[in-house]
Amino acid sequence: MDFIESIFGISPDGGSGSFEFLLFAVPVAGIVFLWARSRARDKRKR
Repeated sequence: MDFIESIFGISPDGGSGSFEFLLFAVPVAGIVFLWARSRARDKRKR
């Protein structure tokens, strides 16, 4: 998971891959949060 290093030539996380993991994990967590909030709102309307 070192695509940032290979594309841009910089290593913001020292080569550990944690930055790339965050680039994946943060949007996924946001999508899950929005989905759960939407389901909670739908249940309250019923």
